[in-house]
Amino acid sequence: MLLKLIVGLGNPGAEYAHTRHNAGFWFVEELARRHGGVFRPDARHQGDLARVRIAGAELWLLKPMTFMNRSGGPTSSVLNFYKAEPGEMLVAHDEIDLPLGAARLKQGGGHGGNNGLRDVIAHLGPEFVRLRIGVAHPGDKEEVADYLLRRVPVDDERVILGSVIASADVMPELIENGLQKATNLLHAPKEQGT
Repeated sequence: MLLKLIVGLGNPGAEYAHTRHNAGFWFVEELARRHGGVFRPDARHQGDLARVRIAGAELWLLKPMTFMNRSGGPTSSVLNFYKAEPGEMLVAHDEIDLPLGAARLKQGGGHGGNNGLRDVIAHLGPEFVRLRIGVAHPGDKEEVADYLLRRVPVDDERVILGSVIASADVMPELIENGLQKATNLLHAPKEQGT
């Protein structure tokens, strides 16, 4: 798969660093750590960018610094600047409709109530790959905003980071062999003790 940009959705600032809503940031930070990328602020694109090589492919990692609900501007700015198409992009985001520890790859679709995805779709249309990182639902829709923006308990954070790591593990497969192979690998049931 030709992949030129991986965007992690989240909110800037230390107060949001350990919230469920920043699972997308955690994912691109893990990729940068593994593949020798260093995030640097880029005022032109209103985001932090890192360059990495994964499975022989050179690509950019982006953390929009505009807050979640305005992620589309920085994302479209970087995509246009590097003359890439939405289909050459993956967007990683938190997903309340998946349980803790789950992660799912998906091509296209709606925003599912995620305001970051909503804004990216408004700017670029829906035809990009998503990595949905399960953060679980609080059980009451009235509690969703507070739930996503408060500090995640350490045990839950550990489980979410486990799914971030599993997702980072399949990125070479995605690049080398395509979405279906990577999806099969990521979605395969994990054996106990692994």
